[in-house]
Amino acid sequence: MNLIASTSTFGFFTLISRILGYVRDILIAIFLGTSLFADAFFVAFRLPNTFRRLFAEGTFNAAFIPSYAGALAENKTEADSFAKNVFNLLFIILLIFVLVAEIFMPQLIFLIAPGFYNDPEKLKLAVELSRITFPFLFFICLASFFAAILNSYNKFAAAAAAPIILNVVLIGSLFFSKLFNTSDVLILSYGVSLAGFLQLVLLLFFVRNNFKPILSIKIKIDKKIKFFFQKLLPSIFSSGVTQINILVGTIIASFQAGAVSYLYYADRVYQMNLAVAGIAVGTVMLPELSKHVKNNNLGQINNLQNRALELCLFLSVPAAVALILASEEIITSLFGYGSFDNLSVVNTAIALTFFAFGVPAFSILKIFSNFFFARNDTKTPFYLSVVSVFLNITISVSLFSKLGFIIIPIATSISSWINVFMHYYFIKKRDLYIFDNKFIYKFPRMILSVVVMGLALYLLLGFFSDKFDYNESWKFIYLFIIVIISLIIYFLISNISGAFKFKDIKLK
Repeated sequence: MNLIASTSTFGFFTLISRILGYVRDILIAIFLGTSLFADAFFVAFRLPNTFRRLFAEGTFNAAFIPSYAGALAENKTEADSFAKNVFNLLFIILLIFVLVAEIFMPQLIFLIAPGFYNDPEKLKLAVELSRITFPFLFFICLASFFAAILNSYNKFAAAAAAPIILNVVLIGSLFFSKLFNTSDVLILSYGVSLAGFLQLVLLLFFVRNNFKPILSIKIKIDKKIKFFFQKLLPSIFSSGVTQINILVGTIIASFQAGAVSYLYYADRVYQMNLAVAGIAVGTVMLPELSKHVKNNNLGQINNLQNRALELCLFLSVPAAVALILASEEIITSLFGYGSFDNLSVVNTAIALTFFAFGVPAFSILKIFSNFFFARNDTKTPFYLSVVSVFLNITISVSLFSKLGFIIIPIATSISSWINVFMHYYFIKKRDLYIFDNKFIYKFPRMILSVVVMGLALYLLLGFFSDKFDYNESWKFIYLFIIVIISLIIYFLISNISGAFKFKDIKLK
């Protein structure tokens, strides 16, 4: 496997999806701003979208791929039989869960946005929109199953490209609502579920040569199935701890007007880096790492783990510095138009700044958790994530009345870094990882490259400071120029110092 090539493939389609996601969010910001309608839609979208991230961005892979890849190495027929049983169980469980959620949606909204109960109009709208968006969960979880099958065969493109459909459909929905003068939030909500269905159809088409699902109520619950579901529940929590922390933040933020929207827009910005630095690298490395663990290839295991962590830090550390230095310029350039007023820009930028401190931690967790998942251990990351979420809730609840919504990104970043250190403690305790000489050589050079890039970015922002006034029409162009110049400087210094060269991480 070529780590950089596979990550680039996955990362390319993921970046296209995230860029389209920005276009979508810019349009939503212009049409809805941080209004009652925006808050209600984001809660309705947050619920199924959190499950999408939990299932599609590594969690399902963490439980399924080691078992399926191991069975595949021994006997394809047995592997397919195992996969068919998993598929049918998921289909039944998801169908029941979605039906129950539709019935008890008001109670579900109370759990994720209790602050809405102080505003009956917002509550009613959130319930209505959530009932429309929730079928997305059923479609996207089944689509994630097919994506995991493809990833097991080292096929990453289709799974990475599928989320593009969601953004295309939602962008189309906004223009459709304007063209026919219908409700923006209603059309958007129907678009969410439609996009989930289309993603399922797409992945079903691509997986047909490797796996053919057959619906059946005759399910064989053998040891492999029991073992898989024993791993799945802990992995949902541990691999998706960042998303769970964000969901917790949404619950608490619902008590402050506009706060849900501030956190949503800030989340959208830093998620682009996480998509490549954490999710793409983690998704690509897991199938290969699982095979090496199965075959007890100790040298290959440590090499892959070092290169994956190296690539993760190379992408996430400079991103964190850039987001901290340029948070307000980024938010005003991306969203500061129409209904998204200057106060929304300032508050969202503050949230982004504190989220940015946790960006490397969010990415590292995706890599560290794979060290356990590849060894069929989902319980250790689960226990550590429980501690992290408890810490996040404690900090957020205890200080929310004093600091307001800003405590939520602070608590998320703090709890994530503590989670990283806890993961590393158990990784070292069990001798799962050793820093090799390449990593030790490159890391300080990487930090030097980040410092130089940060200084250049700081100077560029000062030089163009007057171009980022709220009413400036071309501020996005200036942001784009600054980002490109900063990236070029970072890559040049990295190459000159020897911090990072693509040829160094080609793993054959």
